[in-house]
Amino acid sequence: MTTEPTAAADPGAEAAAALALAEPVVAVQGRWTAAVVLANVGVFAAWLGPIQVLLAKQSDAIAPGNKEFVFGLVTGVGAAVSVVANPLFGALSDRTASRWGRRVPWVFGGAVGGAIGLLVLAGAGAVAWMLLGWCLVQLFCNALLAAITAAIPDRVPKLQRGVVGGWVALAQTLGALVGVGLATAVGGVGVGYLACAVFLLISVVPYLLGSGDQRLASRTPFAWPEFLRGFWVSPRRFPDFGWAWLTRFLLNLGNGLGTLYLFFYLQDAVSYDNPDTGVLILTAIYSVCVLLTAVASGSWSDRLGRRKVFVTWSGVVMAVGAVVLAVWPTWSAAVVAAVILGVGFGVYLSVDFALLTEVLPSARDRAKDLGVINIANSLPQVIAPAIAAPVVKYVGGYPMLYGSAAAVTLLGAVLVRRVRAVA
Repeated sequence: MTTEPTAAADPGAEAAAALALAEPVVAVQGRWTAAVVLANVGVFAAWLGPIQVLLAKQSDAIAPGNKEFVFGLVTGVGAAVSVVANPLFGALSDRTASRWGRRVPWVFGGAVGGAIGLLVLAGAGAVAWMLLGWCLVQLFCNALLAAITAAIPDRVPKLQRGVVGGWVALAQTLGALVGVGLATAVGGVGVGYLACAVFLLISVVPYLLGSGDQRLASRTPFAWPEFLRGFWVSPRRFPDFGWAWLTRFLLNLGNGLGTLYLFFYLQDAVSYDNPDTGVLILTAIYSVCVLLTAVASGSWSDRLGRRKVFVTWSGVVMAVGAVVLAVWPTWSAAVVAAVILGVGFGVYLSVDFALLTEVLPSARDRAKDLGVINIANSLPQVIAPAIAAPVVKYVGGYPMLYGSAAAVTLLGAVLVRRVRAVA
């Protein structure tokens, strides 16, 4: 994973570098897509199993009288780490000239480091250890995610990105289902973390063995001022990138407000007897609906050559799901909302990812630029706890929380129309 400057590359190295940076034209095979999807499932299981169940239960056990604050603190600080980690490791990945390629070393190191963080959480008996463990998970899993995400524009032609994006969208949902399933089915909190760690390590093996990652034989000279300046992508110079970033930020903020306190919503507002099992059931329903829409909508988007209309209507659908939770705090309403949200989110994830890969400013900096885009995924997880905790406790409770989620989601759905370079 070296990034230091070297002497000028020979013609063969230049040819290898050009191949690594060229716009892909050869369709990827199903085996490669399956390996990328499985690695993504592992990352999201490592994140969403803890977020949806384990961290909430651990917060309740450590600080039962202040569980919302502890949960918001741990998830918020961890999300702040991810805001920095994803573009940072993405930029380092772009400059990596290892014999295994640009992405593979970071996929491997991220999986190992993330598993270590989960093991720290498994033994955590105090808030400080929860913070340390979750920050390690966020740090290393974001290194993995930055690399595996950049592999898609590295290898997948534009006309195939909708369907591949659909499969990758399923990974986030399947990861939530696997993570919540492991957290719920295996027993205690510590065993749940251990199960997520083992699954994370196993999930990256097929990609590591068959990545086809092109080696960047010419090493990019490294200079800190230029490196740090690269994290700013001017919305004036690249307005489509800026609007795509803002749209993703708003839709993920709405999603974060809607899902962050689902365990406590079922426990306190719905009075569901077994909230962790309830989260598992809702996640399963949601996952089936995403499965039914993600790949089909991505393929449909590829055939039509259009992206924005799918993103707009998916945002509208998700806002409707949030409204259902706001006005009807019952178990039946939660099931209905899971169906609506799953349908909308499946369409959104597959098509929006394809849209984003078409507005990246530079082939050389794909992982870094996707890392900047991923700030729009992680920054809402910093902001959402700061908004959600006082809203739930002091400003209208869960109806106001889910109403706010609907409003923010609708705003993002409208603003995607400002992207001009993509139909």
